[in-house]
Amino acid sequence: MSNYILRRILISIPLLFVISLMTFMFIQLAPGNFFDTLRLEPQISEETIINYEKLYHLDKPAIVQYLFWLNNLLRFDLGYSFFYNSPVSKIILNRIFNTLILSVSALIFTWSVALPLGILAAVNHNRFIDKFFQFLSFLSLSMPNFFLAMILLFLASNLRIIPLGGMHSANFDSFSAPAKALDILKHLLIPTIVISFAAIASLQRIMRGNLLENLRQQYILAARAKGLPERRVIYVHALRNAINPLVTIFGYHLSDLLSGEALIEIICNWPGLGSVMLTAVRAQDIYLVMASMLMGGILLLGGNLISDCLLAWFDPRIRYD
Repeated sequence: MSNYILRRILISIPLLFVISLMTFMFIQLAPGNFFDTLRLEPQISEETIINYEKLYHLDKPAIVQYLFWLNNLLRFDLGYSFFYNSPVSKIILNRIFNTLILSVSALIFTWSVALPLGILAAVNHNRFIDKFFQFLSFLSLSMPNFFLAMILLFLASNLRIIPLGGMHSANFDSFSAPAKALDILKHLLIPTIVISFAAIASLQRIMRGNLLENLRQQYILAARAKGLPERRVIYVHALRNAINPLVTIFGYHLSDLLSGEALIEIICNWPGLGSVMLTAVRAQDIYLVMASMLMGGILLLGGNLISDCLLAWFDPRIRYD
């Protein structure tokens, strides 16, 4: 397994290189750049813009710009954000913790709810509870996240129990440690539910389908014929095989940890990376976009590697030679 992990890491390096090169070229192909917007500001002279372009080598051909960015990256320099007028690493460090809190919260909530619901629906196949869960899943998959967020915010404004937005209250610094944790949990409630709503429906349906498929297999019939308790047949033998495809999906979900849900962060006023990255793309803030792409690529490749390792751990039939 250690040789397999090392080989996958080595393969990931040229993949990240290709992904970064393609991203850089796509940014260059887009019409205009950030400095075109600055030229519309009468307070900023053309000489200042030219000096900025020379300083960051943006007056050179695209491939030369990319090589300068790559050279800086090897020295752990992610570049400078023109829109926020700050180093990219500083912007990311200021927001990454907030996004991780929201993303991990949504990830835990999604999986802890979706898997039991999927198992319950499969065990009660074609009964009322199964049909009820399928109706709810269709409803949640068809409802846009931003619309659900606005409904929950409207209800919160009327009930005045749950905070309307942000990450913490105005007097957060005066709270004790347990009160601070509780305050953050209250602010997490709406964005976590909104982000998890459609994902729960999707995972629940996948879990239900996988478990039903395994319950129809011959080894389940043999286990029942031996007189094993039904709970052991379902939760030990069938569930262990049914969960394998979900482990792969879990790896892909890890790649979403830093991206979050940009639209939900904006609606709920959550100070995370999602809204920053969306602003960077709209403003053509090239180095901030490249940094977000790089983090997303690393998490995607790392998530796939983790899912492959988990598959080998869950299923002893899988071996990587």
